[in-house]
Amino acid sequence: MTQNKATLAQMQLVCLGLLAVIAAVVALKLAKGLLAPVTLGLVVAIVAAPGMRLLARLGIPRAVSASISLIFVAAFTVLLIAGLGPIVMDLIGQVPRIEDEIRYYVVEMSRAIRGLESVQYELERSLAQDGEAVEDAMPSLLDALWVAPNFAAQLLTFAGTFFFFTLTQNEIYATVPGQSTSLRKADRAVSHYFVTVTAINAGLGAAVFVAMTVIRVPNPMLWGAAAFILNFVLYLGPVMLIVAFGVVGFTEFNGAYALLPALAYFLLNMTEAQFVTPTLVGQRLQLNPLVVFLSILFGLWLWGPIGGIVSLPILVWVTAYLTHAPHFETGPHHEPTPTQA
Repeated sequence: MTQNKATLAQMQLVCLGLLAVIAAVVALKLAKGLLAPVTLGLVVAIVAAPGMRLLARLGIPRAVSASISLIFVAAFTVLLIAGLGPIVMDLIGQVPRIEDEIRYYVVEMSRAIRGLESVQYELERSLAQDGEAVEDAMPSLLDALWVAPNFAAQLLTFAGTFFFFTLTQNEIYATVPGQSTSLRKADRAVSHYFVTVTAINAGLGAAVFVAMTVIRVPNPMLWGAAAFILNFVLYLGPVMLIVAFGVVGFTEFNGAYALLPALAYFLLNMTEAQFVTPTLVGQRLQLNPLVVFLSILFGLWLWGPIGGIVSLPILVWVTAYLTHAPHFETGPHHEPTPTQA
């Protein structure tokens, strides 16, 4: 009887835990507009922590250091938008040309095979409908005005979270008894990860620039910058670039040569993903690839592109924290000062 009660209590506890997890996920999903920029601000602040420590050693007040870090992040964001903007606009401008190219190939194939006139007609009509759908999908001025306040609010939320967290990080960690050292080690793990991945992505961007220059793809420097930036979003970023390179190859070259830009990037990205990154990052973090993949998918489903960006740093932070977190101790614990941490 007692054993049955214990089993029933365990089942109830498991059910309550599952309900709590589901409720938490639903809450995170519903609060995307608030929690996504807040989480991104915290992640960027943790990544920028080494710069804050350097400024502190130089004797610069923390408020000034936080302001300098925020200005640096804002400048980096502006450069990112300025770098990717021409590529995005160029790809959008190529949509009508892509439709004409596809229509031409459909007509040529239909002429080569008898009895497919109806198929030709249906394909051309579907392409025309797709062109109209693309035009309808382009945002209007009213749509832009509607989205602008929401974007401005999220940007302000991100900036405020980043600034005030960098300003009061020491005080926040000091309020968690016995965990200050573990929290700081987790922060360092994220910073080390970001520095290593940034160096790898810079190498990939340089390789893409050289490859696209050799292939004679227009704007090779912008494509190298896009490869550098989008590679921070694992899986999704490379897939987007492969599609983009396929579009560029299809519009700029003829025959099998049109596949060369996408193939060249695919080979470079596979080399980076299969050999370089596991060697330089995997040995330090020892993350399970399945866990990494599922965490990125969950982040993308939960918060879209922002979720895909912050999911892996959060996974790194949680893994490092659990590795360095102290066990339950009964004795006194000495908290290091901010200068010792």
